[in-house]
Amino acid sequence: MNPRPNDEPSLLGMCLVTGADGFIGSHLVELLVARGCRVRALAQYNSFNHWGWLESLTCLPQVEVVSGDIRDPHFCHRMMEGVDVVFHLAALIAIPYSYVAPDSYVETNVRGTLNVCQAARAVGVRRLVHTSTSEVYGTARYVPIDEAHPLQPQSPYSASKVGADAIALSFHSSFGLPVTVARPFNTYGPRQSARAVIPTVISQVAAGCRVLKLGDLRPTRDFNYVEDTCRGLLALAQCDAAVGEVVNIGSNYEISIGDTVRLILELMGAEVEVQQEDERLRPPQSEVFRLWCDNRKIERLTGFRPRVDLREGLQRTIAWFTDPVNLQRYKPHQYNV
Repeated sequence: MNPRPNDEPSLLGMCLVTGADGFIGSHLVELLVARGCRVRALAQYNSFNHWGWLESLTCLPQVEVVSGDIRDPHFCHRMMEGVDVVFHLAALIAIPYSYVAPDSYVETNVRGTLNVCQAARAVGVRRLVHTSTSEVYGTARYVPIDEAHPLQPQSPYSASKVGADAIALSFHSSFGLPVTVARPFNTYGPRQSARAVIPTVISQVAAGCRVLKLGDLRPTRDFNYVEDTCRGLLALAQCDAAVGEVVNIGSNYEISIGDTVRLILELMGAEVEVQQEDERLRPPQSEVFRLWCDNRKIERLTGFRPRVDLREGLQRTIAWFTDPVNLQRYKPHQYNV
């Protein structure tokens, strides 16, 4: 099978994006609309009728927004009606909060994924792209990390995602549901939560903090600009050979948190003191110390390659966060669990 060119217009039909109100989900909605897809976007229900980051999209008039919760199986069935392709991103993702409320991660990430798979099977969707995370690999036993690497859940969050991935793959094996498990490494960019290290650094510096409060600077990560992650998800949705497969999305570039911080400070022209804050540290056995993506499989299947290198991606991210309108959405002086 010849890989589909990355820039070929999408012919996916009606797409449902769960978690569309979040960081990656809102960017994916933008990409799908730009590629000519009809998009139904799930925002988690709240009494304020607020649609998260969807509210900031200029393409919002072209999007059908529904509010609800994937923990309700009957709601999942209703929202799936008429859908051709599902991009399942809805999840609880903050690792520190998973130490505080692990039950909620099982309910949303495992049970919620079961509900999504049941509904997708019932209505006969053409493709379900389930979004995993590199955290399921734990600290690398070898690098770069390919899809055969053992799974090592080192936090309740990663354990819940291992469970969610297994549910999705079991529906392919048991019922023929056309599932692909997409496993992005560390995505960053505009709109990301301040719980992540890159927004934490940029927002603190942009707010004028003279002391930068961070966690452990030793771990390494494979950072990916959000537009590349979304392009990877779209490429997998259009690849028949990816059905039933787990596929990494990453850059094949490893950098330590400390070096990432130094690069951000260089790009921002900032001189600040960096302090380790104990409340930002994971429990010792829970920290994932090394992540480095082997991205050969996605390139072989789809022809996908990331386009935005770390320096350019950080420049774009800094430009977004330092806009006062965007910065005021964050609380740089407060640790965001």
